Amino acid sequence: MGFEGGSDPVDELLREQILYYRAVAGEYFDHALSPIGASEIHNALATFALSGDVLELACGPGTWTAELARQAASVTAVDASPEMLAIASTRSGARGMRFVQADLLSWHTERRYDVVFFGFWLSHVPNERFDAFWRLVADCLVADGRVFFVDDAYRTADELIEGEASSTIQRHLNDGTAHRTIKVPHDPAALQDRLKALGWDFTITQTEGPFFWGAGRLA
Repeated sequence: MGFEGGSDPVDELLREQILYYRAVAGEYFDHALSPIGASEIHNALATFALSGDVLELACGPGTWTAELARQAASVTAVDASPEMLAIASTRSGARGMRFVQADLLSWHTERRYDVVFFGFWLSHVPNERFDAFWRLVADCLVADGRVFFVDDAYRTADELIEGEASSTIQRHLNDGTAHRTIKVPHDPAALQDRLKALGWDFTITQTEGPFFWGAGRLA
């Protein structure tokens, strides 16, 4: 995961989100959604046919990292949680891997990549940081680079501690410990239009389950 910041409410929530993902690392897969629609995403990623040097943002416990490594010449995986990176590095087991611990909005890429990938991360970017995040993505790409992302808009009723209109939710660890985090319930069509307004050309597709994926590049 990513982000740290100053003292405003968004920064504070982002700090709490990092702490949550550090704490949940060991039990992350206990909280995974139903796999309905997951095969569609894997097929879409195969069709996308990524190649070259790949940057994975917010890699988490390596849910996608090994799959990326099978297709890419190299993978650089970035996450704010050292606990997540430790799991990801163990699960990936591939050559050409580099793991970087960094806060995504304070991190600056040292180079550009052929593909930028992120799974189940965009919905954890607060709306106030949406444009800045996509500027980072643009800075990470070569001239004709491409982007693939996966996400969902699923939120349970008991998570909505500030109501359905708020993107602040509360999640619990297996021991009952509560943590605030961010979950922006993006609508695929509206998200596609929002990215178009920022100069991106994306096709975003909903699966039969809760997931959606986006594939595109700068227009």
